[in-house]
Amino acid sequence: MFKSPDLPDCLYQNQPVLISPSIPTPNHSLYLSNLDDQKFLRFSIKYLYLFKKSVSSDILKYSLSKVLVEYYPLAGRLRTTKEDDQKLEVDCNGEGAVFAEAFMDITAEQFLELSSKPNRSWRKLLYRVEAQSFLDIPPLVVQVTNLRCGGMIISTGVNHCVCDGIGTSQFLQAWTHFTTKPNHDLPIVPFHSRYVLKPRNPLQVTFTHPSYVRTADTEPQPALCLNHYLQSQPLVPASLTFSTSHILHLKRQCVPSLKCTTFEILASHAWRCWVRSLDLPSALNVKLLFSVNVRKKLIPEIPPGYYGNGFVLGCAQTYVKDLVSSTLHHGVKLVQHAKSCLSDDYVRSMIDFLEDKTVKTDLSASLVISQWSKLGLEDLDFGEGKPLHMGPLTSDIYCLFLPVIGDDEAVTVLVSLPESAVVKFEHYMKEDFWDKEANDNGYHLEENGLI
Repeated sequence: MFKSPDLPDCLYQNQPVLISPSIPTPNHSLYLSNLDDQKFLRFSIKYLYLFKKSVSSDILKYSLSKVLVEYYPLAGRLRTTKEDDQKLEVDCNGEGAVFAEAFMDITAEQFLELSSKPNRSWRKLLYRVEAQSFLDIPPLVVQVTNLRCGGMIISTGVNHCVCDGIGTSQFLQAWTHFTTKPNHDLPIVPFHSRYVLKPRNPLQVTFTHPSYVRTADTEPQPALCLNHYLQSQPLVPASLTFSTSHILHLKRQCVPSLKCTTFEILASHAWRCWVRSLDLPSALNVKLLFSVNVRKKLIPEIPPGYYGNGFVLGCAQTYVKDLVSSTLHHGVKLVQHAKSCLSDDYVRSMIDFLEDKTVKTDLSASLVISQWSKLGLEDLDFGEGKPLHMGPLTSDIYCLFLPVIGDDEAVTVLVSLPESAVVKFEHYMKEDFWDKEANDNGYHLEENGLI
């Protein structure tokens, strides 16, 4: 048993190096769409993978240099455009991705004991680049940490302005492809041009977009600044895994009158429990923002392999009293309605709307959910088997739906909350199943004449 929840320090024998593309790549400025460079996305998506057996760092560096030929924007640097200091672009200069090697005195089994919830010490597993601003951090940072048992942890930081979750999965799968099959072509070739999502001229904002607000319209309102309240205090991660039977039990509360997907029922359930756990005012309008892939919703469809942010935020909203007092059916219908709004016209209107740089994502009283559980992230194999664990490096106020290793249908829900709210959130998320189990047990006991 590993006694401390905190990881030991990483030992770096050498300074991190820059891995450049193995051959010269296009040298130009890459336009980023309005979906790419939102201030909401100006951070790195940080993944952590635990493997039972390590792979030579020389092999990983070589395959990384090969994959960066195809994914060359990740070897560049972000900067503001000359015309507008609010607009970002990628300087595709081939400077390279950061690659760090380390050793940690821990075994894979010991890490698995801690893996249900990230803690702050996990940040040691990704090299921290000293930088003045977000723009000064290279778009791709990798750390390979070898473990005492011969296993390894690979952590990556991928700039969210360069790609979304589908893009990061596509890149990571390409990296494993070149690691295990260095002489084979990639099954998916990235499409880098973002002009397919360029705003129209003239702009045509034909819909309201409740996911966003204008900065000028947001006067400080203490009762509504839930996001600021959450970020002003220590947060504790809550993590709950829903098996196939748990998910079916939730879905049964909506059928036969309403059919729903796993995401729709879990999103509704998590949103409702989150609101209940925070004891929010009953008259407060709360929002659920969730990522929706629109690659196939646009006309014409975005080209296969599109390597940019191809998602928008769906927005369900209601008053606290209505969400809390109603059944799951109510929340599911709100989520489904929000998804149904995302037509080609709506998404094009949103892209035009984001041309106004005073617009920002409305996080004032919102739960944001990002789905990682259907991206194939858990299938990564560098040649020594699939990961024992896959998840985020850190936990945040954004809610993640994570894959469960070994169970394609199960989902882990991870979100951080104030400590007092975590206990209530976990209780509300599980209480329905306790009632079910109690009823089931009571039924079986009575059936067997034991009560």
